[in-house]
Amino acid sequence: MRKSSAILLACCAIATSALAQQQGFRFSSPSADAQAETALQQQKRAQVDAQLSTPCRDRIKNRRIVVLVGEERNGNVSAPQGQFGRHVEAINGRLQTLGLKTYSPEQIRKQVAQEEIDAYFKNDPDRAISASKRLAAQYVLKGVIATEAARNAVVKVNQVSVSLDLTLTDAAGRPVSTARASNASYAGADVSGMALTLIEERADEVVAQLYADYCQKAR
Repeated sequence: MRKSSAILLACCAIATSALAQQQGFRFSSPSADAQAETALQQQKRAQVDAQLSTPCRDRIKNRRIVVLVGEERNGNVSAPQGQFGRHVEAINGRLQTLGLKTYSPEQIRKQVAQEEIDAYFKNDPDRAISASKRLAAQYVLKGVIATEAARNAVVKVNQVSVSLDLTLTDAAGRPVSTARASNASYAGADVSGMALTLIEERADEVVAQLYADYCQKAR
């Protein structure tokens, strides 16, 4: 009886294996979604690597860039740099790794009045140029955090989308590069924290784009 059961089990195993081979099925093969995600990440990494390999003249690298971050609320931008120091440093660190010169949030706060920082976000060219002269900065990288809240009907929670728009200009306000990152979250209360997470997740991509444009277009 035991021998017959063993033979029956062996036959079933052989039949199952044969059927799996006929259908091209492999127990260890990744899903199509996972393969697509892996391919997308590889494509993004290749693009970042290509942008970061852009030749950049020493004369360009040695110019100073000031990074400012503000948050848009009801059409107005709030930009107290003490509130966004970690956001600025997250971008600064990557720019400095590439050999570019930036100012720390503390240096900015000490040398530039808050109203002059606000001028950058209000498109006030005279005050913006004045602030650039105080820092002897040749370029300004301005980041604007924006949020949008909506009710997600599927999971029945409030969803908050966060975006970060980065604009690099020279001291006179002429545009050099723009980059954008966005993300959605169900944790809608801590906008500043969500924005910092977004920067950390997408900084390599946006900084690579800014770097390539800067090295190619800066005068």
